[in-house]
Formats: sequence, structure tokens, C-alpha cells
Amino acid sequence: MRRAKGAPSEAPLVVSGKSGNALHVHALEARAERLGLHQGQPLANARAMVRPLRVVPADEKADAALLENIADWCDRFTPLVTLDPPYGLYLDITGAAHLFGGEAAMLSLVTQKIGEQGLAVRGAIAGTSLAAHALARYAPRTITPPGGEAAAIAPLPIAALECGDKALRALRHAGLKTIGVVAARLHSELTERLGTNFVANLKVMLGAEEKPLTPRRPLPDLMAEQRFAEPIVTEDLIAASLLSLAQSLGGILERQGRGVRLLEAAFFRADGKVTRIAVKMGAPLRDPRVMLRLLRQRLDALADPLDPGFGFDVIRLEALLAQDIQPATSSFDSDENARAQIAFLVDRLSARFGEHRIQRFVPQDSHIPEAAGVAIPAQDRDFGEWSLKRQPGFMNGSGAPRRPLRLLEKPEEVQAIASVPDGPPRQFRWRRAQFDVARAEGPERIAMEWWKNAGLTRDYFRVETQDGQRFWLYRDGLYHQIGAPRWYLQGVFA
Repeated sequence: MRRAKGAPSEAPLVVSGKSGNALHVHALEARAERLGLHQGQPLANARAMVRPLRVVPADEKADAALLENIADWCDRFTPLVTLDPPYGLYLDITGAAHLFGGEAAMLSLVTQKIGEQGLAVRGAIAGTSLAAHALARYAPRTITPPGGEAAAIAPLPIAALECGDKALRALRHAGLKTIGVVAARLHSELTERLGTNFVANLKVMLGAEEKPLTPRRPLPDLMAEQRFAEPIVTEDLIAASLLSLAQSLGGILERQGRGVRLLEAAFFRADGKVTRIAVKMGAPLRDPRVMLRLLRQRLDALADPLDPGFGFDVIRLEALLAQDIQPATSSFDSDENARAQIAFLVDRLSARFGEHRIQRFVPQDSHIPEAAGVAIPAQDRDFGEWSLKRQPGFMNGSGAPRRPLRLLEKPEEVQAIASVPDGPPRQFRWRRAQFDVARAEGPERIAMEWWKNAGLTRDYFRVETQDGQRFWLYRDGLYHQIGAPRWYLQGVFA
């Protein structure tokens, strides 16, 4: 809960929340807690116990957004950050504490930095998540040695179990006041009276078992970061830091025979704001200068430019997706060099405009012309390359295309002026212009997909006008099945 700035009000402060049709105490300050109020208490009871009482409604969306922002900021300590709503965080610091001078120094640093942002914070370190949660609330700043969770939480009150009002009443009725006393009872007895979930959580708190945590962000395959004694603000220093990180990451990738497909740069500002920039590559990459160029291309395209504020004290480069680079035989022909240049161009354009805007066509298993190809991001290599020659019926025996290179987004109806039985019109009008047909070839009959309840069978004709223009027309339905056939233009030949 954020502390109010300025002089505190004389009346204790509580935050009210709504559950069903009743109001309860959602959060409260220390003064209200010392007067006997507690979280989850009906608001009417709290008003009756303490007068005057200052009550403000809870804004759960704002609280959740604030918790997300704090979690982003905590990524500077470890990428394994898990939310513990409504106002808690888990940080898995395994293998990371020595980077900050040990566990005690790290705990002090985290709580101090969060407190400097105007937040009330308590923390503890334990071998299991639930033990750390209980110690942070009821014995803050505790650091348990390995395997010492049971001894550390034994003197805590049973309220630290957070097992619900019904279970707490049952424990109090049995005369059990501390977690150590509860843990001394037979687990079979506790299971019978309080359920398997209660016993499972108790084992986690005692360190006998562990409940796996789900990180809020996917863990990177590889990462490199740089910390600064004094925050940096200039563009040259930021670029030099990114290049240094890209070189470190590229060296690791080269030793492992891998390349990065999805790269993310994280900029941690001194005031707690975190900005993340991600770029995607069409093929595995480990060239540091190309990485830097793509990142700068992405930074230049930001609608809201990167603002260092009071400076960045941590910059991190993460390979969110790294893939093995398959060895290939290099050749010196111009086609291979052109393909490499095109791939790099696609990466640059995707970094600047977004991968969904740079597309390519891939074939689909359908004989319907408008469904025979679909546009996908050009960087996606999970689909085969588009080859017009492989498409059935696209080329005729002489090598000339039987299908137009350009299809209209939607077939447009044309007005047939002079028609012949079972053949294309001699004249037709399209987009307010009249065309006289000089030659025609067809029909190419294409039946619609009957299992989709599609339209009638189509007869396609390639027609050439007296002016040399070539169109792809089709008749909707067989000639003997309809009275006055309707004609459509679907494509234009080059």
C-alpha cells in the first residue's frame, strides 16, 4: 500500500473492498492494525470498533498495475519473478544473491530501493515460497539457513497459515496457537479435519515439499547484462553498452553453435521504469553488429522515443529464442548473396514497421483460386517457400501462365453484352469500360468445396481483348443449369 505524502491524518486509514454485497477491509495501515482491525474484517464492524475511521474505496485495477510495474523493476535482480496477488511478489534468487553481496545485502537492497519509491515493503528469504511469504508478513527481514524453514516459522501465529476463517476457528477451538504446535500434530489427523490442501501447504511452509512457481515472463535462453555505478543517459553510451552486450551474447551463441531468433533489450531506469524492445529475425543470427543495427532500427521506429529520464542503471540483452544453426555449404553464386540481402532487408523492415506488416505468400491445400495462397509474416520459416511452378494448373505446356499473377481481393461482377452458348462473352463491361474479346481459352472448371456449402461450380476463361489486355473471367454455375449466367472478373494477367 502506498503511503500518503505529507502529514498523516488523525483518523486511521483503511481501504474498503466489496465481496458480494458486503464491504470488508481490503487493506489497512499500521495504526489501524494496532487498534485491533484486521484485513478481511467487515467494514461495519471496523467502523463500530474505531471512530473516527477514514475509509477510501479500493482500486484493484490500479493496484494490479502497480504490482506489475514493481515486478518489472524487480527483474533487475532475477528473471524469476512471480506475482503473489494482491500485493506480494516472489523472487527466486537461487544463484543470484552473490551478485549483490550475499542474501542479507540483497534483501536490504531490494527493500530499500522499493521503499525509496514511496512504498511500504517487507521481505524475507526462505527455501520455499510459502515459508518466505509467512516470514515476510510476521517476521520480516528473516533469512533462514538451508533446511531451517521449520524452525523459523514454528513460533509464528496460526494466522500466518492463511488457511481461511473456518480452518482458523477450528485450530483456535483445538487450542493450537502457533505453527510449530500445529506441525507437531499427526498429518493424518489434520487431513481428516482440515483437508489435504491444508496439509500440503503446511508441508511447503515447513520445507518438506515445494510448490513450483510460474514466472510471469518466459525465461530467456541466454542473457547478458551490464550494471552501471552511475546511471547513463547519453545515446552514445547506450549504443556502446548494447554493442558490448551483443558481442558477449554473440560469443556465447557461437560457442554453442546457435543463433538468436527473438532478441529483447531491457532498459531499467533509475526511477523504476522499465522499457523493453524486442526484434525478431527470420533466421538464427549471432552477428553483434547486425543485432545492434536491428535494435537501433526498432528504437528509431518507436512512437514514444526511449526516454532515459535520470538514466539507466541496468541494461540487459536477452535471447528469448535461440536455435541451432545448421551447417550449410556456402557458394559464391549471386542467388545466394541476393537471398541473404533480402532476408536482412526483411528483418530491417520488420523491425521498423512490425513483423505483421511485412508478409509473404505461402500455398494452401485448396484448389479455390482465392484460397490457394495466404499471407504470413515474411520472417516465419515454418512454411515452405512459394513456388508458382509447383501450383497445379498454373503453367501450361508452353510455359505461359494459366493463372494470373494478380487476383482481385474479391471477384467483381461484369456485365456480359454479347454471349455465346457455353463460352465467354464477346463483349463485357467492367468498371464503366467496355471490352471487346478477340481471343478466349477455356473453360477450366473448378468446383467449390461442397462440404463448406460454397457456391456453384465455376467455368474459368482466359480472354484477350482487341487492345491486348488479358483477363480471367468465370461463369458462376453451369450453363445448362442457369438461365442468364452471371460473369465475374477475378484476375488480370501481366
